[in-house]
Amino acid sequence: MSQNKGALLVYAVIGLAIIGVVAQLFTNTASFLTSIFTMVGFGIAVFALIYFLFFRKRTPGNDSKKYKKAVKQSKAKYSRQQNKPTTPSKRPQSFSLKKKSHKRPSHLRVIDGNKSKRKNRASF
Repeated sequence: MSQNKGALLVYAVIGLAIIGVVAQLFTNTASFLTSIFTMVGFGIAVFALIYFLFFRKRTPGNDSKKYKKAVKQSKAKYSRQQNKPTTPSKRPQSFSLKKKSHKRPSHLRVIDGNKSKRKNRASF
């Protein structure tokens, strides 16, 4: 029931505002236009102030620049693979496939330390 009263109150205020605007338009047109332009100008000023202080897109940070660069590189890398048409091989594969020999990577190596000088921690 209270929602109906609230809705009726809002409709009544809006109706009275419309009646007041129409009455001022016919009785005092110059004042009406002046007040309308003043309200519109004030609204634009408030909107511009809020927009430039809060909603304007700020300059991207260093992390987002790096992310965008990585996305661009990834798209460039994988789009070339997708654009290549896959054609089946015309030569028959009569030769047997050789097993690949497993090599250790050249950039990884084992560092031998002083294993003989290591203490036996179980004796403590």
